[in-house]
Amino acid sequence: MAVTQITILVRSTEIDINGHVNNAKYLEYYEWGREDWYEQHGLPYDTLREAGVITVVARAEVDYRFPAKQNDQLTITSWVSQIGRKSFRMKQRITGTNGHLISEAVFVIVTVHPETGIPVPVPNVIAQYTD
Repeated sequence: MAVTQITILVRSTEIDINGHVNNAKYLEYYEWGREDWYEQHGLPYDTLREAGVITVVARAEVDYRFPAKQNDQLTITSWVSQIGRKSFRMKQRITGTNGHLISEAVFVIVTVHPETGIPVPVPNVIAQYTD
């Protein structure tokens, strides 16, 4: 399993009126984790385009387990869990400094042709990283 991790610090602008990270911010955190996964596996956008695909999120399932607050250090862990014909699933989790599970998510990501937007088979440059 090709797992990546990045660590971020919760900023004051990410906090809602309840004093914890706004639920919408988690989608952004997960996006940062996916972008880092692509980069760490040598799959920046140019490389994917050369392989004849771009990736788009088709579904997001997010479970919120424990609130994160300003100045918390969060670790975003990402990995590909399943490869389909024209899509794959990426699992992600966010943990706090004390190891608390903050959130976990599954994203269905479709591989599409860069010009037409029509789904195409998942290329081997991605498929090789399934667990």
